[in-house]
Amino acid sequence: MIVDCAIYQDGRRTEGPEDFSDALEAARAEGHSFLWLGLHEPTREEFDHVSREFGLHPLAVEDALKAHQRPKLEVYDDSLFVVLKPIAYDDAAGSVSASELMIFLGDSFVVVVRHGAASPLTAVRRRLEHEPDVLRHGPTAVLYAVGDAVVDHYIEVATELQVDLEELEAEVFAPSRSDSGNTAAAIYAFKREVLEFRRATNPLVEPMLRLQNPGVPFVHDEARPFFRDVSDHLTRANESVEGLDRLLSDILSAHLAQMGVRQNDDMRKISAWAALAAVPTLIAGVYGMNFDHMPELKWSWGYYGILLLMVIIELSLYRLFKRRDWL
Repeated sequence: MIVDCAIYQDGRRTEGPEDFSDALEAARAEGHSFLWLGLHEPTREEFDHVSREFGLHPLAVEDALKAHQRPKLEVYDDSLFVVLKPIAYDDAAGSVSASELMIFLGDSFVVVVRHGAASPLTAVRRRLEHEPDVLRHGPTAVLYAVGDAVVDHYIEVATELQVDLEELEAEVFAPSRSDSGNTAAAIYAFKREVLEFRRATNPLVEPMLRLQNPGVPFVHDEARPFFRDVSDHLTRANESVEGLDRLLSDILSAHLAQMGVRQNDDMRKISAWAALAAVPTLIAGVYGMNFDHMPELKWSWGYYGILLLMVIIELSLYRLFKRRDWL
């Protein structure tokens, strides 16, 4: 499905042929022009026509159709192939989801293939059309603007995750919290979301380093400082994600330690109550044996004396355990 198709000349959008094949020829015929084609989850038949017209490499075409790629940069004879993974965070559901952007970059065209819902392309295109000085850099400007929007959104999502993590931390360490048994599961689920985030940010470091250095074709020399800026923002995002991951591990370890302490407290209490129950059971068991010749068996006050002895021992044990905070 074609989302948008336009020719940009000297940094400004111009009216061109509706068919992208004719538009590509017009862009190549005109000086300082390029075609920006946007596609959303195209079928194989649709994209085969695009790949033939633009001369895209079959391996890159296969990746763009199948999706589920890690962020990367590949250089082919007639184009660059860049994969980005935009991130969306649903605060209500507490879930991180990743979509994919595949960017084909040539001398006079840029083709962007989108998979999923989390993408900033509409806003990026509108913003770029109001910045002709940036668009004059050609297709490289589109690559920079899309990458910058994706990475900046990483930082926004990391901030939202940090807020939710602080709430989870406060819940774990709340003094009056009654553990429902779901805390460890919540921490682990949060850790899975952070892992999904890291899969999008970490592999993107190497492509951004390559784009800011000379030697990559189809990248305008004046645009390289912009990619350094994107790389700096990506470093911030990665540092935030790594900090979240470390803090989650610490919270999980602290929670498990708390669970161990609570279990030890419970075992002490159980042991104390068992000791309190064992003393009268022992005495009653001794005097319940059927022997004729037992000491104190014929005392008239023996029954009451044994009961009093049980009460004294029980009270003594209770005070001892209470003083040691076992009860």
